[in-house]
Amino acid sequence: MLKSARAPRKPMWRRLLRLVFLVALAWVALTWLCVLALRFVPPPTSAFMLERRASAALHGERDFVLKYQWLPLARVSPELPIALVAGEDQKFPTHHGFDLRAIADALDEADEGERLRGASTISQQTAKNLFLWGGRSFVRKGLEAYFTVLLEITWPKQRILEVYLNIAEFGDGVYGAQAAAQQFFRKDAAQLSAHESALLAAVLPNPKKLRADRPSPYVQRHSEWIARQVRQLGGASYLAR
Repeated sequence: MLKSARAPRKPMWRRLLRLVFLVALAWVALTWLCVLALRFVPPPTSAFMLERRASAALHGERDFVLKYQWLPLARVSPELPIALVAGEDQKFPTHHGFDLRAIADALDEADEGERLRGASTISQQTAKNLFLWGGRSFVRKGLEAYFTVLLEITWPKQRILEVYLNIAEFGDGVYGAQAAAQQFFRKDAAQLSAHESALLAAVLPNPKKLRADRPSPYVQRHSEWIARQVRQLGGASYLAR
């Protein structure tokens, strides 16, 4: 009696390629589902908040208290979103996650010997703060680009801005508009003035050292520049286009 012929075994490289494909597919599915859920659910925390908590525990900062309170965009003063856009990413309403002109300008300046400056959009900063870690590396920048694309194709611009102003760090351990307004101005985020909003936007380059309630000369100058940019953009109506 003839034995049944065995199917030839697939080469190792094909099995590895299939495994890599399945892992990549699972990664895309899981991360996209997470991004999709956060379109509707307020983030309970962020990667940057978790990193700061871990740092405080590691260094024995017993008095450290992280301040974070989610607030819907409708309950935030309209002066703050436009101040953040004016100071951080003026093309936010029209780009698709990346400001290619700003990136090219930053690279040109680096080629001329100047220090490489950041050219991240609000979408990129939201992706980084929410899902990733601090520091500079090609791996992190690649993941930042990946999550930025997911945010841009899954969330409306309004949601990106809403999450950003809720998870941005405005002081050491102070995250989001509501915590910042209460910490630095003893009021709710709905009551922030144009000047106070510009001050909060001005500290974002280095919120652990710069203060909105006791502004340094740099913060004062930068906040005045932001206020001028807000006026040139047409105020809060710029974000309603």
